[in-house]
Amino acid sequence: MIVPLEEAAADTCGGKGGALGALLRAGLPVPDGFVVPFAAYLAAVRGLDLGRHTAGPDDPAAARRAIEALTVDAGLAAALARGLGALGDPPVAVRSSAADEDTGRSSAAGRYESFLAVRGADGVAEAVRACWASLFSPRAAAGRESGDGSGDRSGDGPAMAVVVQRHLDAEASGVMFTPGGPGEPTGIEASWGLGPSVVGGTVTPDSYRVAADGSVVRTPADKRTRLDREGARLVVRNVPAGVRGRAAIDDATAVRLAGLGARIAALRGGPQDVEWAVADGRVWILQARPVTAAPPPAGPPVPAADVPSGALVGTPGSRGAVTGTARIVRGPGDFARVLPGDVLVCPFTDPAWTPLLRIAAGVVTETGGVLSHAAIVAREHAIPAVLGVPDVTSRLRDGALVTVDGTAGTVTAT
Repeated sequence: MIVPLEEAAADTCGGKGGALGALLRAGLPVPDGFVVPFAAYLAAVRGLDLGRHTAGPDDPAAARRAIEALTVDAGLAAALARGLGALGDPPVAVRSSAADEDTGRSSAAGRYESFLAVRGADGVAEAVRACWASLFSPRAAAGRESGDGSGDRSGDGPAMAVVVQRHLDAEASGVMFTPGGPGEPTGIEASWGLGPSVVGGTVTPDSYRVAADGSVVRTPADKRTRLDREGARLVVRNVPAGVRGRAAIDDATAVRLAGLGARIAALRGGPQDVEWAVADGRVWILQARPVTAAPPPAGPPVPAADVPSGALVGTPGSRGAVTGTARIVRGPGDFARVLPGDVLVCPFTDPAWTPLLRIAAGVVTETGGVLSHAAIVAREHAIPAVLGVPDVTSRLRDGALVTVDGTAGTVTAT
């Protein structure tokens, strides 16, 4: 009913589980755990006739409710308890590993659910069921409509495996992109606390570029918040003013990460998008998947003389330029206001915002880095993105015509 993580393979445990299994077998520092494979999901939903939940707009919601109402099989519940016991019953991370996730064609960044700080067999069973149900969430359905249609393992539609790993209380964490070609540097983004702050774009992270000779170019950022575990909860805390601009990792750790990245890329056969964490002074690898959309090459800031008059300046996140209507979106309550061709202007974009990037002509954020989910998805959809523009939701007027230059990193009201 469960597969030890070290034995996981993509054809039974999804792209995420399969990659982590391969890394563990190669001796890389991956937290131990196990996988609830595709077979367990397919057995659980057998008889629900999920294949019919594809025709109309309400059907995915009906499928999701049907899965959420499932009682986890006693055999699987017992297997989860045994698996947790073998780990010492620690808090765990429960992560989706769908059949169409983390492939070379599409990252499916932010498409499905994952949970941190989960405690006990009952909590894990609930999180596993929620990962299964997220196959039919609005953002998953939207992603499959624009994707390659992969991941269908049966007449019941796409399949979901679930990775259960020991939770790490990270001192710092982030994302790394290994070089896309000879002579290119390793790109790393880092912030304090747990990784969703960087992945979800709720902070503007430190940026590091590690060259092949081990030299490091570091650009610290003003990291105002951090995410940490408090018991079985995740809490957002303010970072003290004197610490915000301090580098989250030192150069030696950045070089260590780049070395691990090179091993992972060689093992996996191409450039990799790697999530990592530092806990108890040790570097850990949490996820590795193919790079589907490389960020724009880093270069010197645009000279002040070349910045259009009145333009706002941020970090280039996705190449190209577009002019459209600025739509200020501060939360899900504003989603319905976004029309095809609008420029999405927002504080940040967490994974729940992903469907908006399918219809927006461009995106501008107040926080976030070029390796965040939002930036990756923007590049996958080939829409310009400018990130980390301070107070942009109050500096631009809703409904104004704006030009977003995702190559130069500028936003101009026209």
